[in-house]
Amino acid sequence: MAALPVPLLAPLLAVVLLLLAGCGGPGAAGQRRKEMVLSEKVNQLMEWASKRSVIRMNGDKFRRLVKAPPRNYSVIVMFTALQPHRQCVVCKQADEEYQILANSWRYSSAFTNKIFFAMVDFDEGSDVFQMLNMNSAPTFINFPAKGKPKRGDTYELQVRGFAAEQLARWVADRTDVHIRVIRPPNYAGPLMLGLLLAVIGGLVYLRGSNLDFLYNKTGWAFAALCFVLAMTSGQMWNHIRGPPYAHKNPHTGQVNYIHGSSQAQFVAETHIVLLFSILPGRSMWLVTVFC
Repeated sequence: MAALPVPLLAPLLAVVLLLLAGCGGPGAAGQRRKEMVLSEKVNQLMEWASKRSVIRMNGDKFRRLVKAPPRNYSVIVMFTALQPHRQCVVCKQADEEYQILANSWRYSSAFTNKIFFAMVDFDEGSDVFQMLNMNSAPTFINFPAKGKPKRGDTYELQVRGFAAEQLARWVADRTDVHIRVIRPPNYAGPLMLGLLLAVIGGLVYLRGSNLDFLYNKTGWAFAALCFVLAMTSGQMWNHIRGPPYAHKNPHTGQVNYIHGSSQAQFVAETHIVLLFSILPGRSMWLVTVFC
């Protein structure tokens, strides 16, 4: 058998190598397609995240970027109903805290493409609500990088409240991404404290010659009673947990002022407890005074 001339060997070898590289089998071709699709999805999400911290999604975007594989990132999705005609006050309050959490992640030095924050409004993605058999809002769900959401991937809003700090703890538990919540400066507290100190200073100045009111036992007892009533009614719980004032079902319009669980309560519920705590004490005081 005659050997091929040396000048023909180099082109033939190059063709063979190209064929071998291009024909790595259906598995290799499928893997390359998955990598290309994943890269496109990540680039698209990063582009949107660079413009706004919370990515608004409709049904098509949700199915393509959140539900459909491949995916190597987690997506925290808030399902809400923010349109004015829905009259969901809780949704607006939860959205404010959710925006604080997402902004804290976006402007963090640890920001990566490992996790994204998204939102699906009922009026923009009602098909998503139907697909997930969801009939209440707001609801937070973590869609992990691998597999389907588990039970713990649905945030227990009624138990934990929707404060950004509570959401950050839940996100860290589900995704191992720790977010330091940075709130915008709030000057209401210092202003109120300054006003209170000014009033107290003014009273002390005007009554400098008579400070007997500082030794008024009735005044101190009334202040202590107000403090006890505020604590026993759950006002400190509201400050820590950040629960909604009440819950309104966006579909039925029914408003609940009393929480169904003994592990949580609404702000309206604390006001009701405070009222029932005041009435007996007020009645006893009236009996003591007039009898």
